Amino acid sequence: MSIPLTDAHAVDTARRERWLILAALLSLYIVWGSTYLAIKWALVGFSPFAMAAIRFAAAGGMFYAWLRWRGTAAPTRAQWKNMLVMGSLLLGIGNGGVCYAEQYVGSGLTAVAIASMPLWAAMFGAMYGRWPTRRESVGLAIGFVGVILLNLGGDLAANPLGAIALLISPVAWAFGSVWSRGRDLPAPMMSTAAQMLIAAPVLALMTVIHGDGWIRPGIDAMAVGALVYLAVFGSIIGFGAYVYLLDKVRPAIATSYAYVNPPIAVLFGVMLGGEFLHRLDLIAMAIILAGVVLITWKR
Repeated sequence: MSIPLTDAHAVDTARRERWLILAALLSLYIVWGSTYLAIKWALVGFSPFAMAAIRFAAAGGMFYAWLRWRGTAAPTRAQWKNMLVMGSLLLGIGNGGVCYAEQYVGSGLTAVAIASMPLWAAMFGAMYGRWPTRRESVGLAIGFVGVILLNLGGDLAANPLGAIALLISPVAWAFGSVWSRGRDLPAPMMSTAAQMLIAAPVLALMTVIHGDGWIRPGIDAMAVGALVYLAVFGSIIGFGAYVYLLDKVRPAIATSYAYVNPPIAVLFGVMLGGEFLHRLDLIAMAIILAGVVLITWKR
């Protein structure tokens, strides 16, 4: 018995979408896991907010121009207003806070601390009527226990400025992610470009206010190369995948990268950056990863 063409097309579309979701998740897990060390290297030559501003201005400008050349519609006025909120929260405060924190703590530890983001996303999601399932709630609770252990000792306790930045950053990112669902947004790729274009001047203003300048005396080829990597892979590929997932899956799935990035970031930091974590940090990371298993197991 043959399958009707319409049904076959629907099956092919669903299968293709599943593969795209899987590819987007892997991109977030691996690429964003590596960007923490890249940020550390880029900070040798650039101040934190300036580095992020240059990264998003370059990546957003090129990506926006390419999309318009391909015929993608520009955001409407209402969509630009929504992009202003998302770009400021996710990339301005969220990513800017990560860059600032890495002046004081290691790249691997930063990634572990950011693992609190899905917890905040679930809390904000509940405010908008999207309560997590029982399995997700248990996973988030376990992950939060790991975050508490992480803050009991190690470098976070010794670096209050870094700890504060790593508290504000995931809260801003989580709220922006949850707030975006159901809003009038451009196509996912255009949304990525528009948010980067919004974030660049926000971060430039933060650079001026912070008064740390733009380029540091220690700038070298590695710092410049790390910034290029962040612009292409971390911004265009990684952030594009994240925006796509926000449109296709539940917030708990889209934000699960925050649990998987820590071991990836730790691996890069230990192998390439000469970093190490304390025993309590590793225990906390293991507990956090147990939470993501519960959140993503069914999917």
